[in-house]
Amino acid sequence: MTCWRRLRDWNDAGVWQRLHESLLVELNAAGALDRSRAVIDGSHVRAMKGGPKPDRARSTVPEQAPSTI
Repeated sequence: MTCWRRLRDWNDAGVWQRLHESLLVELNAAGALDRSRAVIDGSHVRAMKGGPKPDRARSTVPEQAPSTI
C-alpha cells in the first residue's frame, strides 16, 4: 500500500509531468527527439464540457430472441 500511496502522491504533486517535460527538453537539446513519427491524439484527454449523456449504457450483448412460451 505504501508504494501505491507514494505513486499517487507523486502524481498529485505533478512529479511525472515535470519529469516527462524535462526528458523531452533534454532529448530535444541533444537532437535525439524525432517528431516525424509523433501522433497527436486527444482520445486520452478529458473533455471539459463532455458530450450528451445517454439515458442508459448501450449493451454489447446481442438482443435476446423473444420468448416463444
